Parts: sequence; structure tokens; C-alpha cells
Amino acid sequence: MIRYFTSGESHGQGLVGIVEGVPAGLELTAAYINEQLRRRQLGYGRGGRMKIETDAVEIYSGVRFGKTTGAPIAMLIRNKDWANWTDRMAVEKTGMIVEKITIPRPGHADMTGALKYGFDDIRNVIDRASARETAMRVACCTVARKLLETFGIAIGSHVLSIGAVSLKHRRNVDVKIATLLRSAPGAYRISEEADRSEVRMLDEIAEGRAIAAIKSCKKKGDTLGGIFEVWVSGMPMGLGSYVEYDRKLDGQLAAAVMSIQAVKGIEIGDAFENARRYGSEVHDEILLSKKNEIVRPRNGAGGLEGGMSNGEPIVIRGAMKPISTLAHPLQSIDLKTRKEVLARYERSDVCAVPACAVIAEAAVAPVLANALLEKFGGDSIEEIGRRYTPGQKVQ
Repeated sequence: MIRYFTSGESHGQGLVGIVEGVPAGLELTAAYINEQLRRRQLGYGRGGRMKIETDAVEIYSGVRFGKTTGAPIAMLIRNKDWANWTDRMAVEKTGMIVEKITIPRPGHADMTGALKYGFDDIRNVIDRASARETAMRVACCTVARKLLETFGIAIGSHVLSIGAVSLKHRRNVDVKIATLLRSAPGAYRISEEADRSEVRMLDEIAEGRAIAAIKSCKKKGDTLGGIFEVWVSGMPMGLGSYVEYDRKLDGQLAAAVMSIQAVKGIEIGDAFENARRYGSEVHDEILLSKKNEIVRPRNGAGGLEGGMSNGEPIVIRGAMKPISTLAHPLQSIDLKTRKEVLARYERSDVCAVPACAVIAEAAVAPVLANALLEKFGGDSIEEIGRRYTPGQKVQ
């Protein structure tokens, strides 16, 4: 099964990733991963860091002549900003006196992390808890994404709302998504369409209002969160399981999305709206088509029932809170002096919801890939291919 680890700090030399469990023979290039890293850096409202970094991955092992070997894959993303932090983030002592950060930001890992690990300098927490880590996470998860694409499973996303601005015509967006899903490469067409928008919205009216809201928010020295939606197409029926809690696919997907920095909520299908309806209005009926095939007239369950994929597109929504670093800071305390002060300002974004949606696309990929491998796994892509072909139904 696939698992991955990331290491590195926001202002350190770089980010390191290890991905293991990837079958041999998977076609993989740095260029393929870099395209997803590029997408992660997009979005109106991003901060100055995006002007410094142009993320590019270097693959050090586990790939030979463009194909995985079955061995662990090691990768590196260098931080260009490291040149400005060599003394403050040095691995060994330099003799230089470095200012210790003792004022935490409300809503961030700063205070709890410093107290948990016994730090007298919050910088240790800031640099690892930073969403900069997601650059390597996207790189690692993109390996699993490539595996899914090889077997006809595609992932895409778009933004539903930013702050108080939401889609003006959701019905029109649903029609657009349905059309995009019918064309190759399935759900990724949603992302291709969304990427044309600075805020990754599929509604032009909402897009303009969202950009205006971000501009206004920046002038106030504040931040904005929002809601994004991830779609997965091509998933066969029956991946995951109902027999144990930790094998439920919906639980695993929820954990993957919730692990993203600043994500505080998760919904699969129409979960929250369904909670206000009668059961007769909620559950997706099971019918037979004229060709005697099982069909579902709607997908309120979001492609998952009883912890398993049901053959419909998987739909996941995530809620990202506003970023905790404010140009006009909130009240805090100095952990050293125990006096009330304004929170410290650390360079940050005004809004990163569009990027968070791209990160969520990546985060769900290893979960889905492992569900596929659990059912059809093998040591090589060729072996898996003998057991499963795109579009095949689980028996």
C-alpha cells in the first residue's frame, strides 16, 4: 500500500518527501508533478511568497528511465527563500544571536505547539506547521494521482464560496459539471475549467464578487476562508469496506482532507442539507435502465454508501477557515513576559481557498489509490492491469 512522509521547514533549505508502496512500471516524470505544483501556487489573494518560489521537484530515486521501479521514491523541492534565512534557520549553531519569537497568533499552532514541545522560540512551530509543507505533500500525492489516472480515475475541484460570496447560479454550475464529466479526462476537466478563473470559480458573477471581496479584505488587513468541492470520476463500485471502521473509504477521505492546514470542516455528498430533509427525499433510488443496468437518478450520497464507493462520482466539500495571520493582528500574549500584546505578523496570504482545493485534490489521491490496490493490487502496473481495466465493475 502507498504511504508518504514529508519533511522540511517553510524557510529551511527545502522540502523532502518519501513515497513508498508505488507499483513498478508507473510512468512518472518531474514535469508531471511540477504541473500540479504550479496549480497549487495559483489563486487571487496569495501572498509574497508565491512571487519568490517557483516550485519544482527533483526526483532522486525510485524512478528510472521515466518509470517507477517499485522502490521508495525520494523527492526534493528547494526553497529559494532559504538564501534570506540561512543564519536564522541554520542546522548547526552559528554563534549569531537570533531573535526568539514568543508572541503566538490566535488560530495558529503557535502557542499549543510551543508549549507541547517545550520551545522558547515559536519559530520551530511556525516553520513546520506552515502550509508551505503542502508543496511536498502535493508532490508526493501526485504520484498516487498518476496511478489513478492510469486506471481511468480522475480528480478535479472548484471553489464554491469565498467569505460570504457563493455561487450565484449553482444549478448552472451543476449542468456545466455534468457536461465536463462526460468528456475525457472526466473530473479533471472540472479543474481545467476552474483554473481559468483567478479564484477557481465556475460562475463568472461569483468570481467577480469574490475578487472584489478579497481586495476589500486586504485593505482591511484581514483574511478570508471559503468552501471548495472535490470530484472523483471513474471510481468502480465496491472500493473500501463496511466491515471495520478504519476500512471505511469515507472516513479515510475525510481524514485526508481534514489534515490540510486551515481546513475545519468536511462534507460528503449533500450531507448537511440531507440532515434537514426526510429520508424519502435524501436516499438515491436504485433503478434499472432499458439495458437492464443498475442506475441511480441522483447522487446525494456523493458516491459513497456504507463506507464504500457505489460507482457514482465521489463528491467531497471542505471548509477552510480564514488564515490566522492578520496584517491588523488580534490580541495575544507574550509567552515570555506574560503581558497582553498584539499578535505577531508573519508574511502570509489574504485568501488561499483556490490553492486549498488543489491541495485537497492531491490529498485524496493516496486514499483512493490504496482502495484500488487493496482490491486489485500487484507489484507492477502490468500485474494490476491484468486484474482491472478502466470502467470495470467490481464483482
